[in-house]
Amino acid sequence: MKLLVLNGPNLNLLGKREISIYGDQTFESYFSELVSRFSDIELLYFQSNSEGALVDKLHEVGFSYDGVVFNAGAYTHTSVALADAISGINTPVIEVHISNTHKRESFRHHSFLSPVCIGTIAGFGLDSYRLGIEAFINKKK
Repeated sequence: MKLLVLNGPNLNLLGKREISIYGDQTFESYFSELVSRFSDIELLYFQSNSEGALVDKLHEVGFSYDGVVFNAGAYTHTSVALADAISGINTPVIEVHISNTHKRESFRHHSFLSPVCIGTIAGFGLDSYRLGIEAFINKKK
């Protein structure tokens, strides 16, 4: 199984930004834990603050990977381009969020991505990514 973990804008600041919401662990250290935990899966990680780079990455893996675990950050609430990219590929995508976006500001309650993803996981901290990976594993069984 080959999965992409894809992060959008500002998630490169995990461990430094808004620790009360996102925690104090960097994503790189968490991703190392995921790679160790799921050693039988090929996991790739990509992060960009650029919407176009995220679209390009979805296009790149969208016909050959088994799944994408995607935290689009703020683009979740604004990007028709990312929704169209997900719609245009064959690889299934699970939308994840570290925080429970429905407990936050009202503009975070709407997702352009949810309707084109196979599922959404939110509010479990960094464990949202693990849950997304496990959903792909369980779907494959």
